[in-house]
Amino acid sequence: MSLPLLSALVFLPLAGAASLWLLPARATRYVVAFTMLLTLLLATAVLFSYDPAGERFQLIERATWIASLNVQYLLGIDGLSVLFFPATALLFLGSLVASWNMIHDAPRLHYSLMLLLQTATLGIFAALDTLLFFVFWELTLVPLYFLLARWGATPASPQVAARYFLIMLAGGIPLLIAFVMLAASQAVPTFDLMLLLAMPLPRAAQTAIFLLCLIGFGVKVPLVPLHTWLPQFSLAAPGSLTALLVGLKLGAFGLIRFAIPLAPGAAQDMHWLLAGFGTLTLLYGAVGILGQTNLRVGLAYASICHVGLAVLGLAAMTAQGVQGAVSLLLSFSVATGGGFLLLEFLRQRTGSTDIGSLGGAAKTMPLLATGFLICGLAGVGMPGTSSFPGEFMLILAALQSHTGAGMAALFGLSVAAGAFLALYRKAFFGPVSRPEVEQAEDLRPRERLVLVALIAMIVLIGIYPGPWIDVVRPAAEAWAAGLVR
Repeated sequence: MSLPLLSALVFLPLAGAASLWLLPARATRYVVAFTMLLTLLLATAVLFSYDPAGERFQLIERATWIASLNVQYLLGIDGLSVLFFPATALLFLGSLVASWNMIHDAPRLHYSLMLLLQTATLGIFAALDTLLFFVFWELTLVPLYFLLARWGATPASPQVAARYFLIMLAGGIPLLIAFVMLAASQAVPTFDLMLLLAMPLPRAAQTAIFLLCLIGFGVKVPLVPLHTWLPQFSLAAPGSLTALLVGLKLGAFGLIRFAIPLAPGAAQDMHWLLAGFGTLTLLYGAVGILGQTNLRVGLAYASICHVGLAVLGLAAMTAQGVQGAVSLLLSFSVATGGGFLLLEFLRQRTGSTDIGSLGGAAKTMPLLATGFLICGLAGVGMPGTSSFPGEFMLILAALQSHTGAGMAALFGLSVAAGAFLALYRKAFFGPVSRPEVEQAEDLRPRERLVLVALIAMIVLIGIYPGPWIDVVRPAAEAWAAGLVR
């Protein structure tokens, strides 16, 4: 392309962060809003520039970065990644609305870190050089640490931030080792993903690379037993930050983009391991919801449950499985991310998301209660909502490839749905018991726009998923065909 559209998209938020320090402080929020709106427009332009019937990787931007190591600045998109750009832009915009009047301590620093996080996240979806991907991957840790440590929701937030940072830093070590092994295994060392996908590896090397990637990405997914950081994070972080972390499942995207296609033989040999982790994660998340007394932690366990379904579907190694996984991950941005945004609105009004402190919240905040119910129903895969097409494809793929695990998944999803409805009933219905709930204000006009956008996307994607599925299908078929070597 004559215009570096992807580079403009990835680095626009970073340019916006730099401009915050050159403009008056009173303009901070409006500059951030303008930057995020422009990012959304560019993300939409990238989506409409993509041709599902064309080459697998499009909008390629290539330049030499570290010549001595054959590392390139290489960006591109395919059907597995292109929809994540507008989803990321929309979720960051919703997160900005959720924190609009809440950041009084060093707002320039806060919003600069948020924009840096957006650049790193967009870079993860765009990078086609494994070392460049790793740089963006690790770059997300810096803003997440400071956003949680300084602007957290509880006194324990700094400790939780440090624990999260160290766990993710440790998870990055096996990823870096895997990418270096991949490069070194070629006659001419390369980090170019497109070249690596076309070059078969010995089975022993594939096994090592697959296991290293499974550990590295599994920490971020998170797979059980590597999940322990997420419930703590969801409780310690403001909902606007948790929405970004949980709504954008970067670990699961890494499994789709790198772990399975770069080591296809090993992935097929160890499909049982992937299916086992997926099933265990799904069942653990479903049962975990039952014992929760806080809506944010309950929603975190629900996300663990459903990302387990995505991993189980990937274990089928079929186009239907990866298509369902991508569809479900996209729905996370709307349903789960939107749910955390609404819980942040609730926390700002009542000071808590504990069930015991929220009885009767639907009486004083009917719009908020309705929005959270719709997001929750979408999260559990109710027909007519955004998660249903992906969950349906994943369950079919699981039943065809791992019948026992598929049946267990159906049981776990039923438990998760019932547990969510029980949490919702206790939190939003019954008599009003606290003055904070009785005096709470329903959604403000700016927050209603977020609610309307969420409901519109949940219903539109659920009722008419065809256009989104058609974007993913050719790349999913190419992904599955690439596993046959």
